Amino acid sequence: MILRDYGEADGPATLDVFRRAVRVTAARDYSPEQVAAWASDEIDPAGWDARRRASRTRVAEVDGRVVGFTDVDERGYVDMLFVDPAFGRRGVATALLGWAVTTAQELGAVELSTHASLTARPFFEAHGFAVVVEQHPVLRGVALTNFVMRRDLGPAGG
Repeated sequence: MILRDYGEADGPATLDVFRRAVRVTAARDYSPEQVAAWASDEIDPAGWDARRRASRTRVAEVDGRVVGFTDVDERGYVDMLFVDPAFGRRGVATALLGWAVTTAQELGAVELSTHASLTARPFFEAHGFAVVVEQHPVLRGVALTNFVMRRDLGPAGG
């Protein structure tokens, strides 16, 4: 597996990873209506690509195939961390999160934060994150459940 910067050709592959992760992996924790709203076919590919380009996005690749991606901003906020279900439980998410930790520290962030899904919460908890609050955002008219989570990046957290 290699980790590399998001490139100009990665839009379709990362959007596919996102949709597969939600439609397959997260489907065990969310209703079909919630999954459809979250991983909608109406997501604009050009808009998706623009958001990934505007973010500090890192891609995980295995044998030339994009199998996961994440991002982190200068405050340490991880907006997305998704892995193709065919590559789950192989260390992809852990490697991507490791990159996010290092990058956030290099940018001067003192903590990592994310809005973790029901599905992702155990992963983040296993990596030192704690739930701050449960929230219920509405996406395309459908309420979801996720958790604001934080992890200290100080000497004990890094």
